[in-house]
Amino acid sequence: MAHKGKRYRKAVEIYDREKFYGPAEALDLAKTLATAKFDETVELTLRLGVDPRKADQQVRGSVSLPRGTGKTVRVAVFAQGEKAREAEEAGAEVVGAQDLADRIQKGWTDFDVAIASPDMMPVVGKLGKILGPRGLMPNPKSGTVTPDVARAVREVKAGKIEYRTDRQANVHTVIGKASFSAGDLAVNYLAVVDEVLRAKPAAAKGKYLKSVTLAPSMGPGVRVDVARLKEATADGAASDAVGATA
Repeated sequence: MAHKGKRYRKAVEIYDREKFYGPAEALDLAKTLATAKFDETVELTLRLGVDPRKADQQVRGSVSLPRGTGKTVRVAVFAQGEKAREAEEAGAEVVGAQDLADRIQKGWTDFDVAIASPDMMPVVGKLGKILGPRGLMPNPKSGTVTPDVARAVREVKAGKIEYRTDRQANVHTVIGKASFSAGDLAVNYLAVVDEVLRAKPAAAKGKYLKSVTLAPSMGPGVRVDVARLKEATADGAASDAVGATA
């Protein structure tokens, strides 16, 4: 751990890194471990028992965080005509067609989410090598290729996030900010867990959920006991989440 900073080393001294915690206690620890001078995000990582190299075992989709993400999301929309106007009225920061594609080809990617109407996909498809590696490529499975671009913009602004397995079969998402109450983080945590469990591929064999970790963006991770995966509404630290998830 010599390469870690003093703040990080101090943080790991306040809990047992080898212990598996209930989700409510883990959420409290993640908040405590967020000691940076800015409002850190709280991140959830789930390691799945799938082979992401196989098309029928990829896990991908979107989920709406009931308490939002705590951050301002910049949205770029590929649309024209009436749909472009609707996207602008819904709050999209940037709206365009071929002009937007040309801008991206020149290296501009100052946005968090890209949405496209289906008729724009011939234009958007040519940007795959730029948007794909950055996780910005619109996709029907995540709801970012849709004829109702205005609704998609509003959902993203309200806390809808995308998730997908990486090459190591991990799903990594943000569930809020360290400044959130433990209850609000619990509601968002449960929304993601329920969605990923629901998305289990039929082709997946053996244990599906192998490990769960919660961590502040600049701090160490806290292991969650998979056997107690949904206890976030049963513990005191997240008791105010009960009514919101009932």
